[in-house]
Amino acid sequence: MNPYFEQTILNADPIDLIRMLYQRAISCVRDAREHLRHKMIARRSAAILRAYSAIAELLAALRPEVAPELAGRLKSLYLYMQQRLLDANMQQADKPLAEVLGLLITLDDAWSGVAAQLACNKDVPSGTEAVRSEAENGTWRHAGQRNEDTARIAVNA
Repeated sequence: MNPYFEQTILNADPIDLIRMLYQRAISCVRDAREHLRHKMIARRSAAILRAYSAIAELLAALRPEVAPELAGRLKSLYLYMQQRLLDANMQQADKPLAEVLGLLITLDDAWSGVAAQLACNKDVPSGTEAVRSEAENGTWRHAGQRNEDTARIAVNA
């Protein structure tokens, strides 16, 4: 792994880590679609697996104790996207990949809006105050894992 990129990941706040995972998943789905077009089965499967792994890391990052309803909805959506990735791989079909890509782009755009709001607005909803506080004091760790695990998924998976 590029040492500069590794340090960027290790020093990133939770909001940036989530954005990196969305970007990783989006990139992998795009790669899978390209490999599908060129009938590169092994590469397509590997790209789908990397996207699946990035979504698994997003699942692990959910904080139901902070926002139970939102976490539940995102969990359902992430599981649905993982199933669609498996469908795409087994059926060798572009439609499920296109669907997952659209969902990931929508979520990434929404997350970018949240990040922008947090960056310029100190009056955040109470559900995000704990996450923001943990991010600012450096104690945040998703699902008991360290940032190094996220770095591994974001770059190598």
